[in-house]
Amino acid sequence: MDGFDGFPSVVVHVGQPGGRQVTIRGESVGVARSVADVAEFLRRAGLADAPLDDPDVVEWRGGGSGIWPARAVDPDEG
Repeated sequence: MDGFDGFPSVVVHVGQPGGRQVTIRGESVGVARSVADVAEFLRRAGLADAPLDDPDVVEWRGGGSGIWPARAVDPDEG
């Protein structure tokens, strides 16, 4: 479960409207809107037991697991 080339296997990128992009082993797996989404992406990748708080496994860019951006507001919703 260790990272590749000395880097964590999982990167949760800086927040953007609607969520945070997640990459696993260098491949984009989707946008997470919560820690539960990150855990689900890990489960799908066969990493269900990966410790989300281990910096050798998961790199949280732009804030830790408790930092989530607000939902993007649709301008048509007014």
